[in-house]
Parts: sequence; structure tokens; C-alpha cells
Amino acid sequence: MIRVGLDIGSTTIKAVAVQGDAAGTVLWQDYQRHHTKQAETALAFLQRLEQDCGLTPGRDRVYVTGSGGGMLAPRLNGKFVQEVVAVAAAVEQLHPEVHFVSEIGGEDMKTLFFTPAGDGKGKQVFMQSACSGGTGTFVEKTARKLHIATEQLAAMPYEGLTLHKVSSKCGIFAEADANSLVKAGVPVDEIIASLFEAVVHQNLATLTKGNVPMPGVLLLGGPNLFFTGLQQAWRHHLRELWAERGVTVPEGVDAVQVPQQALYYACLGCVAVAAGEPAAAGLYAGTADLEHWIEHGQWEHKAREGAGGLVRGADELQTFMREYGVRGARTACVAPTLPDARCEEPAAGGVFLGCDFGSTTAKAVLLDGEARLLASFYEPSAGNPIEDAKALMCQVRAAGHECIEGLGITGYGKDLLRDIVGADVSVVETVAHATAALHFFPDADVICDVGGCDVKIMILRQGTVADFRLNSQCSSGNGAFLQGVAERYDVPLGEYADRAFAARTMPALAMGCGVFLQSDIVNQQRKGWSAEEIMASLAAVLPLNVWVYAGQLQNLAAAGRKFVLQGGTHRNLAVVKAQVDFIRAKVPDAEVVVHPHCGEAGAIGAALAARQEHAARGAAEPGQAPRSRFRGHEAIEALQHVSTTSEATVCHWCAVNCRRTFIDVRLEGAGGRPWSKVPLAEGWTRVISGNTCPKGLVEDLDEMKIVKAELESVRHAHPNIAEMVREQAFKPARAGAGARAGAGAGVDIV
Repeated sequence: MIRVGLDIGSTTIKAVAVQGDAAGTVLWQDYQRHHTKQAETALAFLQRLEQDCGLTPGRDRVYVTGSGGGMLAPRLNGKFVQEVVAVAAAVEQLHPEVHFVSEIGGEDMKTLFFTPAGDGKGKQVFMQSACSGGTGTFVEKTARKLHIATEQLAAMPYEGLTLHKVSSKCGIFAEADANSLVKAGVPVDEIIASLFEAVVHQNLATLTKGNVPMPGVLLLGGPNLFFTGLQQAWRHHLRELWAERGVTVPEGVDAVQVPQQALYYACLGCVAVAAGEPAAAGLYAGTADLEHWIEHGQWEHKAREGAGGLVRGADELQTFMREYGVRGARTACVAPTLPDARCEEPAAGGVFLGCDFGSTTAKAVLLDGEARLLASFYEPSAGNPIEDAKALMCQVRAAGHECIEGLGITGYGKDLLRDIVGADVSVVETVAHATAALHFFPDADVICDVGGCDVKIMILRQGTVADFRLNSQCSSGNGAFLQGVAERYDVPLGEYADRAFAARTMPALAMGCGVFLQSDIVNQQRKGWSAEEIMASLAAVLPLNVWVYAGQLQNLAAAGRKFVLQGGTHRNLAVVKAQVDFIRAKVPDAEVVVHPHCGEAGAIGAALAARQEHAARGAAEPGQAPRSRFRGHEAIEALQHVSTTSEATVCHWCAVNCRRTFIDVRLEGAGGRPWSKVPLAEGWTRVISGNTCPKGLVEDLDEMKIVKAELESVRHAHPNIAEMVREQAFKPARAGAGARAGAGAGVDIV
């Protein structure tokens, strides 16, 4: 008789077939990512088991576990085993000496404590499944944003690297922390090591519930098996914990084990449970019922619970594409394709460069003196703003634009890069995006910018921003969340809209927190919803997350009538369709337009600001050619920089003790900082990042004295007249003089 353990997880399916007694001989094992097709992948596994091992209905037994096992087990007449029970059974059978187990999966984490209790062992189980913080998906998603290949991620170390603070409790906040580190120019290997640190911290601080993992630790699950740095982080922290608590590691004991079959322990546990139950339990009934579910049952279920697709037929799609597609009247934003450099002859008046250094991409545009768009450039973020700037400027120079009359920058990297590249103006993102929108649509009432990692809503009154809403801490509603889901399904971003439009029905996803939305996606996968249907639903729920959850705008009609959609996410026409339908449902007479260069709107706003600043300089210096601060292509391409994060860079101005990063850049004429704890020679300048308040921009007491002396000199040169008058008016007078003055004036002085 063959016993099969089938683990249907949130991201992968694993199976083990064993023949023989309780221990048995493993005949077959495999695992695959199912890409939302849990039932189909499970069917393929069972068919292979029938062919390869002779799995026979009515004779052999199938035990099923995992997040998707509860729904599929009855269709095989298999018996469902809860995941923790399965893992515990495998550990007790294979590792009776183990005291603590950590299993990290794609979407959840489990810790188990085994303690002696009478003749057996007591078990304590703690599980986290509602948040992605500390899971494999948590690490992989950040690695994808940093353009790290899977093989490279698996080999990246933890030991010997500088660590940075990354939130371990919430996956969304961890993502925001990783973005901040990228902006600060922190090396990629240090960010990944910090993620490994966060995963272990989350497990030890949250899932142990105050218990001490004793020597005899077992690490299970794909992340613990595949990520070398994660194993190193576990060993480092456990050694520190045992030393702190006075726990002695017995000689000859392998304190931390990572078995080669760490992926399959839930499957092996199912097989172990089956060995102790009656022979009729979990008797395999074949795949007929499962095949019926795939071909008919899940579609009937979708028809009952799902909603219609993004479009109700070919006619509606054609109408939408005529209005908003490639040649649409309301948009020139052709789709989910990247902009190519477009070069035209500039008009008289110089060329102005605008750069938007975002969290996931860097964009640049060139405008001529008449504000015509000459060229646009795009560079995926390499995880370092200085390297992004160098790569972007290389593209600009290669396109033949050497002479730049003015440079404006915006985005996350603007403060770090302003002096390094010699920007004439650094523009706040909301101002840059509003400027770009009003340049093309001066009568706009509302601007909605959906970027890679944030959402901005600007409400205008008479051409100026009267109110704005910003969501930068949660991934709900932003482009990176959609991109991350598409990548998990191996769908190129350029095909997102076509795949979403092909869905004729879609599940109802919950509005709100990105973490709970991710959990909701996993639940819908288990019910049989396909990647195309889930992507369509994600596009449909995005307007709710943008306008209601993030923007807190309950009455959209009060905001205005003309809506401008911009930001790179609106290159995705599925998102545009959902946005248009949502806005028109709330404001029937609304005019919804997409910015003609939606992905480059921030860069266009920065270039327009540089053009305006150039004109102001010219007016201030009549008869002289206004000179830009731009350092030039050669100087930027030759930039050298070094990042330092250590105890010497920690800020001690308050109790927060921010662990800052000093980014030192070689620039001609820079004065250096010989007085610093991290000395800097002449010809180098320093940018400080990682601080949470302006105090962190000052290194230490020596620099504070310099800053105070400069402030005092400015105050003496330009005194505050109002302050002087106030001090004189309320200056206390001598008692005798005051009494005589009061008596003479007939006024009582108290």
C-alpha cells in the first residue's frame, strides 16, 4: 500500500509517496509553484503518481494538508490534516531530540516548542498567517524590487555586513523601510542582510511568546532551506540568545539543523499520521471528482460568488479603447510600454532637464524653451540614487543633449542628489505633479497620481492646490503591489491589461490594508480563481483603495468635475478602465482624462520649474546669460561615492538614536570634514540619510557649534525687528521709575 502526503500551500504544491511500514521508503517526491492553479497542479501531481508509482484508487491512501487542502481533500476522498499537526508528527518521528521548530512558508510562519511532559512531550504552537512580515514572500518581493535574481538571493550572506533597521512586524512597513534604505544609497547586500535580520527577529520576538528556544533547533520551509543568509542569521541570534540566558549547548549536539527535505515535512507528517490510523481512512477515490470540479464545479461557484469582468463584452472594450487606448482622444499614454527617447530639434531658448528619482524607477525629460517635449528617458532603479543619476545622465548624453540650460529634480532622491548633480531647483513631488498636470489641463479640478510606492491626490481651486492626500506607508492601491502580483504569476507587466480584460468574471477582493488584501488573494486562489481573474479584481479594487481607503474622500462629487489621472500605474489600461468606471459612478458628468505622459509627469513638472527658475535668473541679471548649477555630464559620470553606516554614524541628539548613513561623494572644490568622527578629506562632500528629524543632519557637537555660529551671524546681520519691539515693550521697568511714570500719567501699574 502507498501512502501519499499532499501539501497544497499558498504558493507551491508538494507531495511525497511512501511505501511500506510506519517509517516506509520514499518512492517519489516533488514540489512546484502552482501560480494560483491549485486544483490543476494537484491533479497533475496525482496523475504523475498514478503513472510513476502505481497509485491506485481503492487501495492506496491520500492525506492532504496546506491552506488549499481543506477544499480539495473531499474531492479525492482524502483525509485533511492541519498543517501544524502534520509538521509536529514528522518532527517527532524523524527528530525526537528537537526542542524547537521554525517553519517559514510563502505566506505564513509557524513555531513549535517540544518540552518533556510525563511519558511524552508537550507541544506549544504559535502561528502567523494574517501578515506577510517575516515570510518568504516578504523577502522575495523586496528582492524583486531590487532586481536580484533568485539564484543570487539564495547565496547572499548575512555575516560580516552592516545591518539597518527594517520593520519586522509588518511586511508593508518593512517595504517602506527598504525603500528608505534604497534612497539613502545603502548597498543592496546590506538591505538583504537586514531583511534576514528582520525575519529572524520577527520569529524570535513575536512567535516565541517569551519562551526560549533550547539547543536542538530545526529550521523548515523553503526560505530556511534556500537562503544561506537566513540560516546564518538564525545561528547568530540563537548563539547570542543562549549566551545571554546562560544556556549551555551540550557537546556533540547539532544545535541548529536544516534538513535537506525541509520542504517536505508537512507531507512526511501526513504520511506519519496515516500510519497510525485505520486502513480505510483517506482511501484514495481517484481524480474524477477533482476533474469535474476543475471543468465545471469551480465555474458554477464563480458564477454564484463572482462579479462581472472589467468589460462586458467586445463592444464595451472597443468603446473604451477608442476613448483611452493607443489613439484615444483622452490619452496619448500608449499603454503599458516604456517610453523611448524621442529627440526633436529644440526651439530657441535652451534645453531644460527634469528628473524624477522615484522608489522603483528614475525618469528624465527634456523640454525646449517653449516647453515642448524633446525626449524622455527611463531607468529602472538600481537601488542607489547616485548610480541611478549616473545611468540616467548617460542616456541623456547619448541622445545628443550636452548643453543643459537648467536642471530640476523631484522624487524620493531629490534631497540627496540636489547638490551632487548641481540641480537648479528641487521640487516637492506634489508641486511637480500638479505643475505637470496643469500645464496640459489648466482647468483640472482633481489630480490623481498613482506611483510605484505611493498615491497622491491633489484637489485644486482656481489652479492652485487647495488640499492633498498622500498614502506612502501602505502598498494598498499602488503600482508596486500590482506589479508584485503579476510577477508572482509570471505575467509580464506589459501584458497585465490584456490578461485582465480577458477575464469574464472576477472575485470580490476586500478594500484596505495591503497585507489583508494579500491574504484575500490567497483565499481566492484556493477557491479556483485564475491569475487573470485575480488581476482583473485587483484593478477593480484599486480605485476604492485610492479614493476611499487612502484618500478618505467619501463625496467625490464635492472634489470637482475634471479628473486627471497620472503616474506610471496609469499606463496599465485595466487600471484606467476601473478608475473611469468608479469616478463616473460617483460623478456622472465627470470628465476623466489621462495625462499624455503619465509616467513622466513628475519629471515634466521638475523641468517646467527649472525653465521658470531660468527665466527668473535672467530677469535678475539683465544683460548676462543665466548660468545653471548643473555640473555637467562628465562630472556626474565620474562621480565616486562611499557609504558608511556604523556606530560612529548613529545620531545621539535624542533617544531615538537613528542609525544614519553617511554618503560621501567626491566633488571638485568640496571642503571635506576633517573634524568629523568619520573624517572626510578635502575634495569630498557628505550627504546624511536615515535620520528621522532635521537634527540628524548635524553630525555632532562640533558641527552644531559651526551651525550655531552661522545662525548667529545671520541673526546679527538681519535682526528680527518684531522680536526686538516685543522685547522692548515687555521689558520690566524699575519700580521707582515705573511708579513715577504711572502717577504722572494717571495709570495704575500692577
